[in-house]
Order: sequence, then structure tokens, then C-alpha cells
Amino acid sequence: MTDEPNISDPEALSKIDTTVPQSARIWNYWLGGKDNYEVDRVAGDAFREIFPGIETGARAARYFLARAVRHLAAEEGIRQFLDIGTGLPNVDNTHEIAQRVAPECKIVYVDNDPLVLAHARALLTSTPEGVTNYVDADLREPATIVREAGKTLDFDQPIALMLMGILGHIEDYDEARSIVRQLVDALPPGSYLVQYDSTNTSEEYVTAIQQYNEGGSIPYILRSPEQIARYFDGLELIEPGVASCSRWRPDTSAWGLPAEVHQYGGVALKR
Repeated sequence: MTDEPNISDPEALSKIDTTVPQSARIWNYWLGGKDNYEVDRVAGDAFREIFPGIETGARAARYFLARAVRHLAAEEGIRQFLDIGTGLPNVDNTHEIAQRVAPECKIVYVDNDPLVLAHARALLTSTPEGVTNYVDADLREPATIVREAGKTLDFDQPIALMLMGILGHIEDYDEARSIVRQLVDALPPGSYLVQYDSTNTSEEYVTAIQQYNEGGSIPYILRSPEQIARYFDGLELIEPGVASCSRWRPDTSAWGLPAEVHQYGGVALKR
């Protein structure tokens, strides 16, 4: 793959560091996208040599997102989604899945990566009946996120809070849990938390992450499934609880995936 991302905004381009691999761009590469640079492909290939299962895990996590959003929109009647750590646009983004079920859904994406935001503004659109908006903010600023998201979402009505593969970038576990609590506390009853992260359940994965973290990128911390489950403290997990992403309510999208991947996630209700 030799294509480079096509960014027409000079200001956005000036903010993109192409000398250091970046997790959203590497994830995009593993999922077969083109929004990545040579430095990301080199890092992604090196990672895959140590841990060949990473692409399978990436697909499983993506399908988990799709199934969770579809379930919440179709079965639980959720019409508002707050997706923090959006990542680069791919097939079946949160708004596409939700608005396919209910065109009136409102979605707010949050990220602070300039490449992600440049593509989000250009590629993520909405149905006429719904709304899609974008917030440039850091996960470590939950009050800012809630304030800005509140310009689009109604925080008196249920919201699905989505933290997909992003809490591993918060190195301190207690800080990560505190951020989740602050965000969940801002949600009304009837809201949901959807969350997954990669786990330390594979020695090869641990080795690959250590090498990645030593390469100058923003570190990513692998945690145990038990630690991931603690993010849902005080909430009511829906079946099957916190599980390997390929085992969370599998449907045809999970065909061909192993039962066990090293990305674990869950969906939980705030009463």
C-alpha cells in the first residue's frame, strides 16, 4: 500500500505528525483502510509479525461496535450516541448504523487527532432527520466533552456513551476509571455505556505492545478482562456481560472470527 491520505485542509495537514506512528492510523491500516502513512504501515507490520492475531482482533472489535449500536438503537430505543475516540472513518460508522435503524438518531463524535477530525468533517454525514456533530476535545476533559456534546445531545434523555479502544491510552488505571465515572455521572437514567479495550491475555500481544510503546507513540496499556469489567461498576451489564468481542451477541458479522480474541467489551445500563 503506497497511497497517502488526501487532506485538502493545509491547517489540518500542518498539525499531523507523520514521523511517529499513531494508533488510529495503524488501526485503519489493519482494517484495510488508506488513511495512514508509511510510518504507520511499518509499525503495523512490525506489530503483526509479533502478534499475527491483531487484524482479527481489529475486525472483531469493529463488528462489536456495529452489533452494540444496532442493538441499542433497534432493541433499546436509544436515539443519542456520544462516541469518544472516534478513530478514522470506516465502513459502518456509529451514525450510519444508528440512523439505518432510526434516521432521527443524533450522534456526537469526539476526538482530538487532526487527521481524524479532518476526515470526520469531510466524510461523516447525517440523514436529514438526524444530526451528526463533532467535538475537538481530549478524553481527559470529560467536563468539556459533556458541555460541548450538550449543544447537540439532550442530556435529559438516554444517551449511549461509547468508549471504544481508547481507555488504554490513559496510563493510570485509577484515572481511566475516574474519567468513565465522570462521563457516566453526566448521563441520565436509561443511558448505556459501551466499552471495549485490548487485554493482556496473550504474551505475544504484551510483547508487541511493549515494542510499540517504546517507538515514541502515545502508549497503550493492556489491561485484564477483570480491570475492564470494573469500568462498568454501578451499572447493569446486559448479557453476556464483559466478553471477548467476537462472543458478544454474535451474528453473521462474527462468522469466521475465533471465539476468543484479545479485545474484551460489554454494554451496560444506567438505572
